Amino acid sequence: MGTRDTRVDEYLATLPGWQQDLAAELREIIHEADPGIEETIKRTRLPYFTCEGNVCAFLGARDHLNLFVYDPIAPDPDGLINQGQGNATARSIQFREGEVVRREPLATLLRAVVANNRAGGWRRLTRRP
Repeated sequence: MGTRDTRVDEYLATLPGWQQDLAAELREIIHEADPGIEETIKRTRLPYFTCEGNVCAFLGARDHLNLFVYDPIAPDPDGLINQGQGNATARSIQFREGEVVRREPLATLLRAVVANNRAGGWRRLTRRP
């Protein structure tokens, strides 16, 4: 399994209880999606998950937890992405208290991001020959 970073634990400890529980579940799914995913802190305090490039990141908000997905071309046939569909670099999934996490569709989306990273990244994949 990919590396875990104690600074991510420290960030998660600052979140409301329901966001901590949700983030723990998402963290499991992220690491299950690919054993090469590693954790780090970027932008001073935000948890990022990387594998040959950014995969995703957490950001706690007042009434939801954001999971930023750093690949605008990874397919989302299950409609998990609910924010930023037109963004150039990242889209997000906003999770609200009580929502059920759709584990397998999320893992599939994250695997697609990792696959694109390993193929050179979405920017390279979208360049015209």
